[in-house]
Amino acid sequence: MMKKKVLLMGKSGSGKTSMRSIIFANYIARDTSRLGATIDVEHSHVRFLGNLVLNLWDCGGQEAFMENYFASQRDNIFRNVEVLIYVFDVESRELERDMHYYQSCLEAILQNSPEARVFCLIHKMDLVQDDQRDLIFREREEDLKRLSKPLECVCFRTSIWDETLYKAWSSIVYELIPNVKELEQNLKDFANIIDADEVLLFERATFLVISHYRMRPHRDVNRFEKVSNIIKQFKLSCRSPCLGGIRPYC
Repeated sequence: MMKKKVLLMGKSGSGKTSMRSIIFANYIARDTSRLGATIDVEHSHVRFLGNLVLNLWDCGGQEAFMENYFASQRDNIFRNVEVLIYVFDVESRELERDMHYYQSCLEAILQNSPEARVFCLIHKMDLVQDDQRDLIFREREEDLKRLSKPLECVCFRTSIWDETLYKAWSSIVYELIPNVKELEQNLKDFANIIDADEVLLFERATFLVISHYRMRPHRDVNRFEKVSNIIKQFKLSCRSPCLGGIRPYC
């Protein structure tokens, strides 16, 4: 069994636990409002493709906890990290403090896990006007890439209300799969055998896109995440009780 430690960090209220619950705990977006704040660190283990286990550390973002992570818990939190996912609330009124804590995380990562990959999620983008989203995201991305040096960060815009959440997490998980090239070759062979335009491999529990092979071009660049979202919502609707107490099965 191969375990990969993933740190999920960001200011309290940025949306970390909501996105984790949607991806890994079968929540739907409208139900995340009842989730409470994360206290200190919540651990969860998620199995992927048989022998890959994500050891997910959801770190509470209250100021007292954040200061503690960088002081007494520094080695414990930041040692042996494969991936740091830092979540920014796009409408935060404390951007300077957010950046300060992010840089503190990077310093701890450089000291304890210098090979870790870094992802930044600019979250709650649904709250930004449509015509401003590209501009705001590009500005935040430029700032974060500059602040992250000498580490490199990959940025995504996300919202719990659309497929962008699946796109970000699929990309992150893809980086953690050790035999992804072998999977892609198998998908290519399968596509050739059945003469398919495209073949997708979804993870069974989360419906994240693990890998794909395309034989012919397609115009919709967001189709994977849309399919993930649709199938996940359909799966959840099948679990909901219907009128008369009858529960459908899928």
